[in-house]
Amino acid sequence: MQDVSLKVGEAIALINQTLEMAFPFILVEGEVASFKINQGKFAFFDVKDESGSLPCFMMAFQLKFPLEDGMKVRVLAQPKLTAWGKFSLTVREVMPVGEGSLKKSFELLKAKLESEGLFDQSRKRALPPLPTRIGVVSSSQAAGYADFIKILSNRWGDLNIILVDVPVQGMEAPSQLVGAIEYLNELAEPVDVLAVIRGGGSADDLSAFNHEDVVRAIALSRTPIIVGVGHEVDVSLSDLAADVRAATPSNTAELLVPDKIQVLVGVKRMTDQIEKTIDIKIQDGAALCSEAVTSLQESLNTFFTNKHETLRHLRRTLVQLNPTTVLKRGYSIVKKGSKVVSHTTDVILGDEILIQVIDGEIGAKITHAGN
Repeated sequence: MQDVSLKVGEAIALINQTLEMAFPFILVEGEVASFKINQGKFAFFDVKDESGSLPCFMMAFQLKFPLEDGMKVRVLAQPKLTAWGKFSLTVREVMPVGEGSLKKSFELLKAKLESEGLFDQSRKRALPPLPTRIGVVSSSQAAGYADFIKILSNRWGDLNIILVDVPVQGMEAPSQLVGAIEYLNELAEPVDVLAVIRGGGSADDLSAFNHEDVVRAIALSRTPIIVGVGHEVDVSLSDLAADVRAATPSNTAELLVPDKIQVLVGVKRMTDQIEKTIDIKIQDGAALCSEAVTSLQESLNTFFTNKHETLRHLRRTLVQLNPTTVLKRGYSIVKKGSKVVSHTTDVILGDEILIQVIDGEIGAKITHAGN
């Protein structure tokens, strides 16, 4: 066999090609050591355990969980030989594992996002009172999803559920969750509300919901979003970023829709109250009408009584002023022609006058006039 001589670059390329074919990606778990970020762009660290250490490299923007030395992590990486002949892992994803590391990463990322205002109450929106089109991000195989659908159907029913079925744990979960949230936000026919749900699990199982990309996707959702992950005691960064946090998937369903039986009871109670109020108003109105009619009748009676009394008074006055009445009292009316004589100056000597008395007229002639 003839020896083939390779240049250094060709040898490195051949080795990397062989590594890529044999191990496209490997999953390595260990403790972080010598973590640093250069030029704000490149992250370098080692992953080590009691048996050895592997150098790791990744772009800083790909780092979605804050890292510190001593934290236990799981990295998804591609083995590579650098141009300087050094072996390293080019990391695509890194996730903290173990309760202590997860808690430390949680607190670091929480402080960062909190300083940006992602958890502010002023950003929270109310859920629609009765959504009919609900977008759901979950795993269809999860028990939490089954409970969610059962309670949702029992409480209201006849709802349009658009499920985006994604893994809710593991290295691939964060990118899948982000894609599902973005997809539901971009539907041509928008959903009324978006629900992200997952049942209980260990801290490692729930770590995808503390991934920076997932938390930001929830905070930036154009559609009001509710998150129900784990049990009541589990609080994720996704919970804090959501418009509404539910304790569990079942509680998510309870917060999304009212109980139709309670609604019907409430409607019946309200209807009864309205009918009772109307009856009272009618009775009060009838009583007021009756009082008004009685008052009007009394007013009319008083009015007509007063008018009748006035009329009687006027009648008596007219009777008293009637000339005939005056004549009956022994008085007479003196006329000169058609005019009544009321003063001595109305006649002169020799004028003929008529004296009207109660039973006729008397003709006379003026023989004396003056005072």
